Formats: sequence, C-alpha cells, structure tokens
Amino acid sequence: MEKVLVTGGTGLVGSTIKAEVKLSSKDVNLLNFAETLHQCFQIHRPDSIIHCAARVGGLGGNMNYKGEYFYDNILMNINVLEAARRIEVKKLVSFLSTCVFPDDVEYPLTEKKIHLGEPHSSNYPYAYAKRMLDIQSRAYREQYGVNYVSVIPTNIYGPRDNFDLKNGHVMPMLIHKCYLAKLNKTDLNVWGTGKALREFIYSEDIGKLTEWTLNNYEEIEPIILSPSEEITIGYMVDLIVENMNFKGNVVFDKDKPEGQFRKPSDNSKLKSYLPDFKFTSIEVGIKNTVEWFIENYEKARK
Repeated sequence: MEKVLVTGGTGLVGSTIKAEVKLSSKDVNLLNFAETLHQCFQIHRPDSIIHCAARVGGLGGNMNYKGEYFYDNILMNINVLEAARRIEVKKLVSFLSTCVFPDDVEYPLTEKKIHLGEPHSSNYPYAYAKRMLDIQSRAYREQYGVNYVSVIPTNIYGPRDNFDLKNGHVMPMLIHKCYLAKLNKTDLNVWGTGKALREFIYSEDIGKLTEWTLNNYEEIEPIILSPSEEITIGYMVDLIVENMNFKGNVVFDKDKPEGQFRKPSDNSKLKSYLPDFKFTSIEVGIKNTVEWFIENYEKARK
C-alpha cells in the first residue's frame, strides 16, 4: 500500500483526506527546509504528498499581514516541493486558491486565466505566492519530469475551520460572531452590503475530490474544484442566523470593505472528468458547520 503524506493534515481540508501521515505545524516547521527534508520527509518517505498547509486568512488577515502572508506561503511552498523532489515522491498535489486569478478578467474564471493580469489589491501578496506554486510545479515537471499537479478550490468551509474573529475567512468568522452575539445579546455586525457573491464548497467534498485528483488527474494545468454556484453573503448570513437560532438584529456595515464583488468559476474541466459528482448543498453544509462549532466551541481554532 502506498504511503500518502498530507501537510496541514489536521486542518479544514487535511482532516477530510485519508492518509497514513498527517502533519500539523506541531510536527514540522515547513518554513525550515532542513527540518522539512531531513526531520520529516526523509523519515516518513511518502510515495505521494498532498500539500494543504498554508498561512491563510480572510479579508482582514490578507490586508493586515501582507508581508507575512507572502513570505510564509512562498517559502513553505518552495520547501515542500523541493524536499518532495529530493526524496523522489511519485505524485504531489498542491492547493492554489481562486484569489490567484486577475482582478480585471472576463468571467467565468477558467484554468487558462490564472496569469492574465494582477490579482485583487486586497490579497495580492498571498495570491502571487500561490501563483508561484503553479509556476514551480510547472518548472519542476519540465526540468525534472516530476508528477506535480495543482487544484484551485473556491471558498472552502466546514468543521475544523479557523473561526478567528479578526483574520478568519468570512463564513467561519461570521459563525463565531453570531455565536457571541447570541450569547451576549448584541447585534450581529457584518462587513459590506451583503450583496457580494461567493462560491462555497464543503470541506468533505474537497477531501473526496483531492483523493480523486491524487489517483487520477495528470494534467500540468491546474483544475478548478467548485460547484460553480454563487450565493450572496447576505444569504450565507441568513443561513448562519437560522442555524444558530439567533433572534437579534443583523447590521450590514456598508462602510467596511467586502473584497471583490464576485469571482464566478467555470468547473467544466472537473465536470468532464466527474459529471455525476454530487456536491453538498450550502444549506446542509452550513448546518453541519454551525452544529460542529457549537458542540466543539472550547477546542475549535479561534
């Protein structure tokens, strides 16, 4: 049986993937190349690697820690891919993000549009670091003949997310804010108008699609993982409020930024491979996530 190693193995995505070795930041410092290679990869000797680990955050985190997000992600990615090459892994799957796409680009987003312009100003350092992951994978394939592929998920959510109130992604942050607003009997404040559109994908769906990618996808071009269905931030808030049984006021702060208004993707390539894949509905996914957060509040990342 082949050994699979997952970086970020205890997080939102990594926890949903079946693997023999699941690493967290407590196990290895991926910013240190010698530690990554000698104290981790050479010891575990995996046949394949799924690289989920990243320094991530929502709009606030991306705007406040631009230098750190660029440095940490680009160094982590360089170290993981090079260490994987040194131990001659058979396959490596890396995670990009829809933020890699240009801000000024014709919709829908497709895999061929990644490098056609500059990313949105709110998260360009993180976006460029993720773009370089695609470049490094391509360069290594061309020079060394390695089998490195990349996936581009849309906004992932689910249990075991990071529910940080300042730097978390929009959905987990708002779930936490709603929980506290209910507890403290205060208003639920939401950045923006609520009209911005996003595509969300449930973490367990990503886990299944990542395992499929590891076993089946061989193209040098990344593949978008998305249901390609947009919902408004306002509707997402309604679902959180309903499942949290929050009875207070919801206040949209229109003076606060809300990032790109929309970034719809085209999942035609994924559908050509898996035409019958059933995505978890946003209604079911948010219900599961809210219930998990309430049940695991004390130990949830926040």
